[in-house]
Amino acid sequence: MFELLAAWVLGLALSGLADSCDEVSPGEVSPGENAVLEGTGQWSEFRGPFGAHAVGHHPPLEWSDSQNIEWKVPIQGLGWSSPSVHRGVVYLTTAVPQGEGLSLRAMALEAGSGKSMWDIEVKRVGKIPAIHAKNSHASPTPIVRDDGVYVHFGALGTAKLRPSDGGIEWLCEALDYPPVHGSGGSPVLRDNKLAIICDGSANPFVCALDARNGKVVWRTPRSVSARISHSFGTVAMAVVDGRTQVLAPGPDHMAAYDLEDGKELWKVLAPGWSVVPQPVLIDGMVIYNHDYDNPELMAVRLGGQGDVTQSHVVWRSARGAPSTPTPLLVGSELYFVSDNGIASCVDAKTGERHWMERLGGNYSASPVYVNERVLFLSEDGVATWVKPSVEYAVLGKNELTGRTFATPSFYQDAMFLRTDEHLLKISQQKN
Repeated sequence: MFELLAAWVLGLALSGLADSCDEVSPGEVSPGENAVLEGTGQWSEFRGPFGAHAVGHHPPLEWSDSQNIEWKVPIQGLGWSSPSVHRGVVYLTTAVPQGEGLSLRAMALEAGSGKSMWDIEVKRVGKIPAIHAKNSHASPTPIVRDDGVYVHFGALGTAKLRPSDGGIEWLCEALDYPPVHGSGGSPVLRDNKLAIICDGSANPFVCALDARNGKVVWRTPRSVSARISHSFGTVAMAVVDGRTQVLAPGPDHMAAYDLEDGKELWKVLAPGWSVVPQPVLIDGMVIYNHDYDNPELMAVRLGGQGDVTQSHVVWRSARGAPSTPTPLLVGSELYFVSDNGIASCVDAKTGERHWMERLGGNYSASPVYVNERVLFLSEDGVATWVKPSVEYAVLGKNELTGRTFATPSFYQDAMFLRTDEHLLKISQQKN
């Protein structure tokens, strides 16, 4: 199975959009037809196996409440995790109120029909924790492999489930930390380790779980003491000098940790907190946002030791930077949208701005590259197709009923889109 970064590079190469990126491990997979076919058979983690590039998928360009909806299934409770699709099955998490408590649940549906295969309770919580109005208690996206479905509910627990029936193979409750506004970051799986950011109101840390048994492999406290210490980040990973590094943005800094033992290798300092977007990699650099209230994208050269703030920062850009959606890399251009609907395209290597335009609406979902277009999805169900170009052009718009905070997923020639109440399969329907 592809790991996150191996597939990210592979997907870009297959679509003819990748620049050389020697610092990212290509894993054991070589680009080719088999990889494309494998990619069309899975969307098995947050932003898919190819870094939000829907390689080989061709969903329709138009849809509405009454057009190109193959099926629409109600989902109980609330969750902003994206659906993960693997070998014809859609996996999803949700949190269902039960009196004063919560039932944290995972489910599997047939991708072809939407029929439920299983729906299980992973954990019962006695008292509903407080969260931000935009968050849910099931925001992290599941990771799916042939031998397991990994679901994460932040400080409330992490589990490995059997894909066939949802049976719980292990449940880890050792990541006990005090979240603020709930949890949001998704785990990333590589080399049998689940890397997770645990930035709470006190004693924030980054850790790795053994994916085979759920045991904590390492747990490294944050080395920067921030005035506000909570965040909601998802790590990225890169291979630098032959070692896999876990790139974990957090309050007042981003740090790189050795995947094997959790040792902090280097860090870059920048004030900020409540960091959400996943870092993006290009040509020996990592691009990340360091603050929620005053978002700013920073490009930092990978590598070094200790504090590299003065030596490794390549460019910074605050105009239109996203607080929540993860930027999208297409070739050497970086596309992103601010939470209040300002879309931008910049040169990812230099930060030079090509265009900046208002889409309208508010945004939490991350943009996706599909059908040779960039897809932006607002929180109120408005999807905008934008031409991937240094010149701005809107190619179309679609709208659905419901709140849409989750990034859509893709399988074969369909898009799976989650609203606050339903999961929809959008595919080309014959008249």
